[in-house]
Amino acid sequence: MNRITLEPGKRGGKPCIRGLRITVYDVLSQLSSGATQQEILDDFPELEFEDILAVLSYAADREHKVYSVSI
Repeated sequence: MNRITLEPGKRGGKPCIRGLRITVYDVLSQLSSGATQQEILDDFPELEFEDILAVLSYAADREHKVYSVSI
């Protein structure tokens, strides 16, 4: 998870990859639109395969921490 960084002045404080201006959302959005990992790496040459895995791990961890409330 050390590949995901949070910096208050960068991209509005959103989680980014290795201090780059590429957010977790940018990668997740492309994946959910059907882009392959290779297409994402081609679109963002500064990314590494491990960055995509870190994004998925980060998203899974955040999902795991979401609690549902019954009314």
